Amino acid sequence: MRALVISGGGSKGAFAGGVAQFLIQEAKHEYDLFVGTSTGSLLISHLALNKLDKIKNIYSNVNQDSIFNNCPFIIKKKHGVEIIAINHWNVIRNFIKGKKTFGESENLRKLIRRSITEDEFNELKHGNTDVVVTVSNLSLNQVEYKSINDCTYEEFCDWIWISSNYTPFMSLVKKNGCEYADGGLGSLVPIEEALNRGATEVDVVVLHTEVNHLNRMSSKNPFDLITTIFGFMLDRIENQNIRIGKLVANQKNAIINFYYTPTVLTTNSLVFNKDRMTLWWKRGYLYAKNKNDETSPIEPEKQE
Repeated sequence: MRALVISGGGSKGAFAGGVAQFLIQEAKHEYDLFVGTSTGSLLISHLALNKLDKIKNIYSNVNQDSIFNNCPFIIKKKHGVEIIAINHWNVIRNFIKGKKTFGESENLRKLIRRSITEDEFNELKHGNTDVVVTVSNLSLNQVEYKSINDCTYEEFCDWIWISSNYTPFMSLVKKNGCEYADGGLGSLVPIEEALNRGATEVDVVVLHTEVNHLNRMSSKNPFDLITTIFGFMLDRIENQNIRIGKLVANQKNAIINFYYTPTVLTTNSLVFNKDRMTLWWKRGYLYAKNKNDETSPIEPEKQE
């Protein structure tokens, strides 16, 4: 049983899309299970349907307005470098409305419903492939995995949206009496879940470099500091997920093939730039092609 796991990573999901396109179209990998977190959850339904051109078009055209109906930050360029600053008016407006977050991402929810039709959902649900998205239940302090086989169309679209909500910058969602947020807050790289569901070989796209190449600059404002803190926390979660995934794979005699980003793509994955994301998709495809050419036939990474 083969699985594809795609980590969280915001706009960097375009790179994962390119990797997945090569693995499905060129390497001819046939997956029984897709597991995604955050941006990974946005990709996997289309990948399972083999509608690569459709999801590529979405990732090549998305921008800030496609995601946020109330964006909590503004992007400035200083000496050619992008600087993120708080959009004080939008944040205050959100608080006046009684919201608990700095921004709101209802536009992303609408985009998901437009991009995944009910017919496509039914095709997936009645097929042999399982599609699973990761969410964080803040009320019960636990990670939950939502399979398409256990959901209605409306529910599944909501779980994909919830999995992608990078709280507190995006919407906090109350569902089934609990507050939910981005799955990456608990399981950024859900390798263990794929193995627990029976996968014997797992292709994992990690939207981070294998070795840390980043020395962060000093924070310039409170918003910048918060994103830096969250980035630090998510890096620790990612490392833990990968270590646990390797351990479980050893116990179950499973194979894991890792695909990391070869370079640092961005220091703020909440910035959605169409041109940049189009380039990342191409780079992901070429990276996977080169990696498979070097190791053809594919040799699994040695588990520690």
